Amino acid sequence: QVQVVESGGGLVQAGGSLRLSCAASGSIFSIYTMGWYRQAPTKQRELVATLTGGGSTNYADSVKGRFTISRDNAKNMVYLQMNSLKPEDTAVYYCNAHGVVTAWGTWSDYWGQGTQVTVSS
Repeated sequence: QVQVVESGGGLVQAGGSLRLSCAASGSIFSIYTMGWYRQAPTKQRELVATLTGGGSTNYADSVKGRFTISRDNAKNMVYLQMNSLKPEDTAVYYCNAHGVVTAWGTWSDYWGQGTQVTVSS
């Protein structure tokens, strides 16, 4: 069974920084894409950033230049460095593992439980 767990959320003032971490565990051979999504109250879940094992990144326009995604393929971990945080960044942030290759097959998506990020003005 594959498990995805996020950590690093918290309360920060506008302009501050946070670093989120996510670990995927289980009998995993490789993960094609890892990324971060977020969901603010009353809003739909949206893409924040993704990163393939080959180093290709994709960022939401709203976070481009402020957030940086990185991963450690050997450890099946992904990180999100969030700088210059704004109140509009307040949301539950979810880690996603896409294209997870295991002994049982390749699976589309695994999701973490979410970690709360709150940015005060």
